[in-house]
Amino acid sequence: MTARRLDERAHGVFPIAATPFAPDGGLDLESLERLVEFYLARRVHGLTVLGIMGEAPKLTPAESRAVVRQVVRCVAGRIPVVVGISNRDLAALASLGNDAMAAGAAGVMVAPSPGIAGDDALVAYFSAVLDALDRGTPVVYQDYPQATGVVLTVEAFHRIVDAFSQVVMLKHEDCPGLDKLTRIRREARDAGRRRVSILVGNNALYLPQELTRGADGAMTGFSYPEMLVEVYERFAAGDVDGAEDVFDVYLPLLRYEAQPGIGLAVRKDLLFRRGALASPTVRAPGPTLRAEHRRELDRLVARLERRLKS
Repeated sequence: MTARRLDERAHGVFPIAATPFAPDGGLDLESLERLVEFYLARRVHGLTVLGIMGEAPKLTPAESRAVVRQVVRCVAGRIPVVVGISNRDLAALASLGNDAMAAGAAGVMVAPSPGIAGDDALVAYFSAVLDALDRGTPVVYQDYPQATGVVLTVEAFHRIVDAFSQVVMLKHEDCPGLDKLTRIRREARDAGRRRVSILVGNNALYLPQELTRGADGAMTGFSYPEMLVEVYERFAAGDVDGAEDVFDVYLPLLRYEAQPGIGLAVRKDLLFRRGALASPTVRAPGPTLRAEHRRELDRLVARLERRLKS
């Protein structure tokens, strides 16, 4: 069973799934099934695989395809699956994207190739990407300049939305990016432009404010996705104060997991503690936690559990 294709109405929480590895660094597809069920049990609205925090650059092409097939099989059409396909090699990008859609993915996510400079070059790049992909493939534009070094101006994004109907979502990870989000929404509305979905990243550190500014949800990998779901659903129901109260309870742990450098190791350790992964292994080269990190996590998790009980 295949979920419907991604479109501009997408909303809610689409976790960036971790990629499970065995202690020896081998791909752990059995644990991947466990992880998918963990996300589904927390009522997420979609799922994204092969993201940057999913260690996609460390996978072989065969491993990437195995991950896509396993996730699509386990999800069985219950929620849309988005597949990250960013690659400097356009042919490799298109090959993975087309295979993912054939396997049952709902859409693909593309970040611009590092080195692109200027609005014209960026629009031309996405034109080439869409020409390479199978016709009609829904595309998420991943705006993550901290990793790519590519700046997406509001003007360039409007041009991309106007020119390419296949671009149905922005993954908004510019930081700080609140004013950019406001400009995109306001200028699109004022011009009568097509409204696309916007899901935010950066571990959802600014989620309440981003929802207020016009975001439709979050696409990020925080190890407690149920918090993101509850915040989104409370906000959507008009309970803004209640949404922020829930967010505040998790904020110390959310902030700790968002650290540059060790954040991925923190996330995988927490998912391991929660039973979602059989091993917290980060494939080399990658960060590892020291004893000090584990003591800090012990305290943060204990504090969170006490606050949730009260």
